[in-house]
Amino acid sequence: MRTRSLLALAGTVVALTAAATVPASADGAVLTTGSADGTAVAVGDVLTAPLASGTHATLYSSATGTSGVTCSSSTFTATVADNPAAPGTATESVSAQTFDSGSCTSNVLGVTGVTGITVDNLPYTTTVASDGTLTVSPASGSTIQTTVKLKTLLGSITCVYQAASLTGKADNADNSISFTNQQFTKSSGSSLCFASGYFTAKYAPVTDAGATVYVN
Repeated sequence: MRTRSLLALAGTVVALTAAATVPASADGAVLTTGSADGTAVAVGDVLTAPLASGTHATLYSSATGTSGVTCSSSTFTATVADNPAAPGTATESVSAQTFDSGSCTSNVLGVTGVTGITVDNLPYTTTVASDGTLTVSPASGSTIQTTVKLKTLLGSITCVYQAASLTGKADNADNSISFTNQQFTKSSGSSLCFASGYFTAKYAPVTDAGATVYVN
């Protein structure tokens, strides 16, 4: 009996010791919904966001100027490809980013209106780190590209702008992602197309089927 009791006690000690080495619960995911410690966003979920209320997406000719194109309506759509435990880096595939040309204006000399803005070479890969750093990259061998069609006093023109990558920031305070003065370089277009374009926009709230998304 004593031998069995000692063996049973030893087994209990081992079990308790093993349990003590396992975390009480696994870390939460990088992307969650509802709250920072909410439900993990599932791989394959589609995230969407409009421009933050009262803000505009702008493509200006310089980082400090106000000459260029301004839009008050824009949205993006991304599918979650990987959402590991935090801290870590989630991956998304951006399949669409649209701009409502009816909401866009231009104050460039000689330009009378905006016909359309198209984001090309989709999908893009977006990574979101636990510290909120967001990076948008094109497919291998491609570029991030935006085509801007403008009406001018001399007729329609097309301006094509490219960038190697974009860097933004996610913020849980308003469930937003923002880009500030991300530089594009003109790859083709008339002399009325400015040589460089600096993109600024804030999208909020980012949602998953209506639930707000947090970064952890």
